[in-house]
Amino acid sequence: MPERVWYRSLYWRIAMGYVALLAMVLVVQTSLFIGLSNRMWGRASHTPVQLAETVAQDLSTQLSESPQMDVDAYLRRRYALGYQPFAVAVRHDHRILSNRPTAIPPNLARDARIRLEGGDPEIGHMRGGRPVPFAEYADVIVDTARVGVVAVPRFPPPLSVGLRELAPTLTWIGVALFAAGTAVMALLIFRPSHRRLRSLEEAARALGEGRTDVRANESGGDEVSALSRTFNKMADDLQARAGALSDSDRARRQLLADVSHELMTPLAAIRGYVETLGMSELHFDAATREKYLDIVHQETHKLEAMIGDLLDLARLEGGGDTLEFDAVLVDDLFRRVADRHRPVLRERQVTLNTTSAAGTPLILGDADRLEQALQNVAANAIRHTPADGMVTLRAEPEGADRIRITIADTGPGIAPEHLGHIFDRFYKADASRANSRAAAGSGLGLSIVRAIVVRHGGEISAANAPAGGAVFTLILPGVDRSGGYAAAG
Repeated sequence: MPERVWYRSLYWRIAMGYVALLAMVLVVQTSLFIGLSNRMWGRASHTPVQLAETVAQDLSTQLSESPQMDVDAYLRRRYALGYQPFAVAVRHDHRILSNRPTAIPPNLARDARIRLEGGDPEIGHMRGGRPVPFAEYADVIVDTARVGVVAVPRFPPPLSVGLRELAPTLTWIGVALFAAGTAVMALLIFRPSHRRLRSLEEAARALGEGRTDVRANESGGDEVSALSRTFNKMADDLQARAGALSDSDRARRQLLADVSHELMTPLAAIRGYVETLGMSELHFDAATREKYLDIVHQETHKLEAMIGDLLDLARLEGGGDTLEFDAVLVDDLFRRVADRHRPVLRERQVTLNTTSAAGTPLILGDADRLEQALQNVAANAIRHTPADGMVTLRAEPEGADRIRITIADTGPGIAPEHLGHIFDRFYKADASRANSRAAAGSGLGLSIVRAIVVRHGGEISAANAPAGGAVFTLILPGVDRSGGYAAAG
């Protein structure tokens, strides 16, 4: 998942983009101003002296050929661009003409008229200790007569004059550059972010409509991608919670269906025999009445056991039952299991072997709950072991701080298709045993065992031994060999 990178930040890119845009506009405007100024003033191609002599000679030639020509129109057409502004004083109509009237200095026309009348123009500047005139002059001669004077400023015009002439051109060029730069910024900066924001908007809308599988585009490495990552994490959490709620609801409905089904069997039997015994028109002998009452008693006991198992499982899985963790000797657990089932073992002629490997650590857990788990698994194994069979309980170290306990029997084993379900609620493990004739339990014993093992942070699994029979394996936390307690879940 890409992390936020500072140089990919949207704010940084916007700021740098505007700085680059302004810098580009300033550089281009300055370059254009310099270029256009050189072109308009023409100082790179003609000095003031050269320009004055060139214009004077040109006008002399043109007026000699066409005395009635429009000098003003000719100057503007011929010398409009590429030449610096100059003034022409004409004798016959006393006009002051110019190639760009708005750009000539105010005193240039006056000095040109004074020069035409034979006077001396004013001194403009003092340079090097001597006076320097404002302009360079050249006479327009036609038939040896001076008919005009060309005056070209020796110095560039003021900046305000250049700005006044170039302002419209530079303004339009600046607007065009700014528009082009804005368009480029929109394409390079805002368009990708806009596309990812639209993706985020669509994902948020879809999530609001109940679709938890939608995700926003996380590419980019900027603030939008960080927001998209946060949104996707929220969507993942919502999807996980929705899945958990769906699983919980499905489990709840399945539990209600299973509980209803399992409770109906003993209740139906109890109701049937009670109604039968209550029929006044029927007369039962003492043996029959005793038999029916015994069945009602058995079904009532089965119903109580099932309800007790349900409450016990609910407390274990819901965390409502507090476990007292302590160091528990596995041999003590094995001894209590053997004592509890000794009558059944004698009756069914089944042998129970218990062994603990050398170096087996103490179990870290609740002694009562661990005994309950082993009692349930052992009872299940004994119930499915035929006469002259054997049930083996073995404990051995599993790593430095865990214990492996195996409960193996010599019964028919578990059908492979049922191995993955024997820890489910109300799953009748007896039905999964091939050729088993053992009475079916409530289907909650192994579910309780799994809940106890999980509460201890352990693991439980079931398999079939290669030589036959079922093998249950419990991995439980223990006291490590350094003397401390291992972590329990």
